[in-house]
Amino acid sequence: MITPEEELKIEIKKLIMDTLAIQDIDPDDVDNEKPLFGGDNALTLDSVDAIEIIMAIQRTYGIRIADQNLARQVIGSINSIARFITTQQGKQN
Repeated sequence: MITPEEELKIEIKKLIMDTLAIQDIDPDDVDNEKPLFGGDNALTLDSVDAIEIIMAIQRTYGIRIADQNLARQVIGSINSIARFITTQQGKQN
C-alpha cells in the first residue's frame, strides 16, 4: 500500500514532468533524495525550469513561496518539495 507521502512525491514528479514537457524520463527514475539541479538525478534542470516549477507548485497546491532563498531550498529535491507542501497545507488547516 502506498502512503500519502509517497503518493504526494509521485504527484510532484508528474507535475514537474508535465510542467516542463519532459517525456523521455520515467517518474520512477527520479530519485527523491538527489538534488534536482546540478546533481546526478535523472532530471537535468536549469534556473528557468526552477521558476516554472515554483509557479506550478504554487498554482497546484495553493501555497505561496515568496522568498527566493526559501524557493531555492524548497525545490532542492522531491523530498524537500513534499515536506514544504505538507507543512504549508498543515498551516492552512
